[in-house]
Amino acid sequence: MVLALRIAARYLFSKKSHSAINVISIISVCGVAIITAALICTLSVYNGFTHLIGSLLSEIQPDIKILPASGKTLDGNDTLWSEIAAWDDVALLSPVIEETALAVYDRQLPVVVKGIPDNYDELTGLSHTIVTGEYMLRDSIVSYAIIGAGVAVRLEAGVAYSRPIELYAPHRRGRVNIANPAASFTSRRFFVSAAFYSNQAPYDDNVVYIPIDEARVLFVYPPEATAIELRCADGVSVERVVQQLEKKLGSNYVVQDRYKQNGESFRWMQIEKWITFLILVFILLIAAFNIVGALSMLIVDKKENIATLRNLGADNRLIVRIFMTEGWLISMIGALSGLVIGVLLCWLQQEFGLLRLGESGAFIVDAYPVRLEWGDTLVVTAVVLLLGMLTASFPARMLRRTM
Repeated sequence: MVLALRIAARYLFSKKSHSAINVISIISVCGVAIITAALICTLSVYNGFTHLIGSLLSEIQPDIKILPASGKTLDGNDTLWSEIAAWDDVALLSPVIEETALAVYDRQLPVVVKGIPDNYDELTGLSHTIVTGEYMLRDSIVSYAIIGAGVAVRLEAGVAYSRPIELYAPHRRGRVNIANPAASFTSRRFFVSAAFYSNQAPYDDNVVYIPIDEARVLFVYPPEATAIELRCADGVSVERVVQQLEKKLGSNYVVQDRYKQNGESFRWMQIEKWITFLILVFILLIAAFNIVGALSMLIVDKKENIATLRNLGADNRLIVRIFMTEGWLISMIGALSGLVIGVLLCWLQQEFGLLRLGESGAFIVDAYPVRLEWGDTLVVTAVVLLLGMLTASFPARMLRRTM
């Protein structure tokens, strides 16, 4: 193998009798390098957008959410939650109520009402998203609501307005009174203490936060909750806590981290990421056929050398191995060059934001977000080398048949 490597390296870097072979070899290396760098950069950009969306959601969503596996509600006063709240890995735990209601001010709007505890800003970063008013759910006189900026615009309501917004929810039990339909609804009034803006339309345009005890009255959930939300302690792995909770709770509950809470959105981003990866792999496959051409021409160019090696005692396996090693060297040099270029470009983008989204301020970030993950880098390198090995084997097989 060492002898085959030495001869292949000499063939690769030495001047050939036909300069076209040198040109095709250089093109092969450059093609593999460019596609490898493109694969790394493309996957890193997708990772960057995924991480960016996750960081935005961290302001309004908990680290972990526990839902009932069947049905809509769970017992919010179960001693099980007190046991979990006492874990060292859990910083804060709270039951919440999330239901649909009708909000009425100057206009009417179906909204998602979320009943939360007073210290909910410690469980999430909700207070950091407030753009007007202040985080406050109650004072000594009345209870308040915190509404999304889109809700405020569509209802034409706002902070410190003289009239409260009204929330209507249908009774969970009992018959509808046809003669007096209004009696079939529970209503509560709330002054608006703040409006939040999270850059996430499903929340900004639909969500209203109210105190959890008011939500229990509005939706008639005395001891019940629709979910348990918790925040992990600083420095604790969310994945590890999810595994502990799944083991503790069994099949009666569904445990979701932030990505599973937004499973559909993140699933589509992953699908787009790997479809783009496959498209670039097909382009890489086309570029790898340059290796076939370079090796085929090299075999023709080195016929006299092949005869000399045979006279010196080289068997057919050694000769075939030489040209296969030549193809592997082209793939490895291209893959390593592309790896260095791709990692360097990602680092420059992370540090200096060379590719910018625009100066208008209409975007959340100024430059394309990039996040280099070494797992993706290893996958790209493995795929490039595998394709290089496969394409290098075709000319070697042809050579074997002619011997």
